[in-house]
Order: sequence, then structure tokens, then C-alpha cells
Amino acid sequence: MLSSSENGIVQCSAVGSVDEVVERLLSILRAKAINVFVVVDHSGEAKKVGPEMPNTKLVVFGNPQAGTPLMLAAPGSALDLPLKVLIAEGADGITRISYNSLAYLQMRHELNAETIQKVAGIEGIVEALVH
Repeated sequence: MLSSSENGIVQCSAVGSVDEVVERLLSILRAKAINVFVVVDHSGEAKKVGPEMPNTKLVVFGNPQAGTPLMLAAPGSALDLPLKVLIAEGADGITRISYNSLAYLQMRHELNAETIQKVAGIEGIVEALVH
């Protein structure tokens, strides 16, 4: 189940460990020929400097064909592009997926409905990842 909070973040729980969910996401992105720019291992980097934190990874991905029209319409949208999905283990041990909602991105960058639809695929990707 996807839920969006007032801060524009959509969050849902996922079955499996953070690493398993990341692998499923990478598999979905590869199948759709979507570029994966980087997987940031926040918890791994934190461990290098001492503090332990729950397994937390950020997957940054996109398709220039989809994102470029947003950046042309609103150059500031480059702050939110490429798209990102955060996969993190909660204090309760549940793996959670988070990303910026389309409505938030549309409002933040004053994009019209047609333009924001170019990156609407993130919703389907997360739905496929959850189910």
C-alpha cells in the first residue's frame, strides 16, 4: 500500500531485506532499459566513520528522454532528477520504500500535467517492486 504524507514523500513497506528489494528494483530497471546512475549505500558509508545505522540504500535512476523535458520546462527540477528511490530498514525491521510523489514534484517545479507524466513510470516501478 502506498501512502503519501504532507511532505510529498510516498512511502510503502516491502517484503524482503533491503538488499533483496534493491536487487528486485535493479532487475526491474534493467528490464525496462532505465539507466541506473548509482546505488548509494548510506549505512555502509556511515559504518566507515563509526555509527551503526539500519541498512539504507538510495537508488538513483532515470531516462534522459523522460527527464530532459522536465528540466527544460523547469531547470530547477534538476535538483530532483534523476529520480531516486530510498530503500531502508525501519527500527521495527520492516523494509520501507520512499520516493518523491509526482504531485509534489509537479507543485514544487510548477510543471503541467503533461510534463509530469513523462516521469510517472516511477509509480508503476514501485508498485511492481512492492507486489
